[in-house]
Amino acid sequence: MNVPQPTVANTVISANIREHSPFKTRFSANGRPARLDAVTPDLAYFDPGDARRIAYRLRVPAEAHRPTLVFLPGYASDMEGTKALAVDAFAAATGCGCLRLDYSGTGSSGGKFEDGTLARWLDEVVAAIDRLIDGGIIPIGSSMGGWIALHAALRRPDRIAALVGIAAAPDFTDWGFSAEDKIKLLQDGQLARPNPYREPGKPDPGLTTRALWQSGEALRLLGAPIAIDCPVRLLHGEKDETVPVGVPLKLLAQLRSADVQLTLIKDGGHRLSEPREIDALLRCLAPLVETS
Repeated sequence: MNVPQPTVANTVISANIREHSPFKTRFSANGRPARLDAVTPDLAYFDPGDARRIAYRLRVPAEAHRPTLVFLPGYASDMEGTKALAVDAFAAATGCGCLRLDYSGTGSSGGKFEDGTLARWLDEVVAAIDRLIDGGIIPIGSSMGGWIALHAALRRPDRIAALVGIAAAPDFTDWGFSAEDKIKLLQDGQLARPNPYREPGKPDPGLTTRALWQSGEALRLLGAPIAIDCPVRLLHGEKDETVPVGVPLKLLAQLRSADVQLTLIKDGGHRLSEPREIDALLRCLAPLVETS
């Protein structure tokens, strides 16, 4: 798939993050977001089918009308990352709910990472929404989680108050692999590539199985209009080398909603986990939770 290059007309360039944001994140000495004195929700589990144990942490909204923020991690990531913790702290500070979860095979959830597919993880997310949350939700998807968030919104349109994509990577099984990679996947059943984000003790983000790739190909979105009508906010790093900037531009064009905004963060990479980038995310969320 050819992806367009950015133009000033259809992007917002965030050159400098304001120093005195009302939701400016406090960071501790180890670089993690401060908890704003909120109690971390207990780790719990639910079974979406075939005895899977899906780990989650759920913060209940302070008032019934407040939305629940649903943080969806990226590929081989989990619910204890910097962005997930910042979203949970923001929810506590604003009276919103927050659901964080680990896909099967990642984090504290059961199962093997190699058994994971986009469809399997999407089913787990939809089951969590149905079983664990009442009221409106705002899915917040990071990288692959942005792709899952879009499909969750298509599956449960009446539950979605808004949607946020952070370096969202819809259709990465298409544009993220060369023709040679795809042939190797089909022939060998898996593909291992070097990945700068690999962490000790966690699943290898450089590993792709044939099942995962085929699942993603069946769930591609960017080739046709996407029937999502809620407000959508997309944040993307100007220097993201994992997800080309043309991908969110294509997504912006295909979303049916008239309320879609794309913010490019100057010098931002793929992870968007630096303090100024977290602040940009929280400033994006603030008006969404007030109008939900």
